[in-house]
Amino acid sequence: MSPSTPLLGSQAIHDPRGQSKTVQVNETICLNLSLFKDLLKEYRKLDDAVTMRLNRNNAQFRDRERMGLSGRGSQTQDEACLYFWKELVENWKGRAEIINYCVQVVDKVMDERQQSIQGQEAGLDADRQLRAKLYADEVKRNQIHNELTVETIIQRRSLEAFKSRCKYFEPPLIEVEARKWWDAASSSR
Repeated sequence: MSPSTPLLGSQAIHDPRGQSKTVQVNETICLNLSLFKDLLKEYRKLDDAVTMRLNRNNAQFRDRERMGLSGRGSQTQDEACLYFWKELVENWKGRAEIINYCVQVVDKVMDERQQSIQGQEAGLDADRQLRAKLYADEVKRNQIHNELTVETIIQRRSLEAFKSRCKYFEPPLIEVEARKWWDAASSSR
């Protein structure tokens, strides 16, 4: 809510905004599958706890209503849904940027390695080593590409939970990018 309100309890654990550390994603992270998956795990905490976060968000907006800081009744619900939706979309956009960047990195590395193998005539031992490295790169490439599918599933699941709590919510028409995310997550059923 406000920057001066401290995050307490499980909210402090599950709130990506509570972590002020910004990770600069680079080729090293993309090429190290463990680091890549750990990074996505951190960014997926919002989606993993979406129902709890929606409940907490609604409670915070009801508290604001009681203190006279926001609208009344369904208007408070609408504000809470819009606030959470914006947070969810920002999180999805950040993860999409990371995944797409890493997909480009591993594709580029894979293409470069394949070109280097094609241009070489080496002994049997060196050829085996190159092919083994190429196979390992192909596995890494497939796993990172699979994250795109995983991301679609996570977004659909989060959207379903969101819609269960915010039944009458639709992103404002003026928020074109948010509408695109809404439509994409809705159509991936």
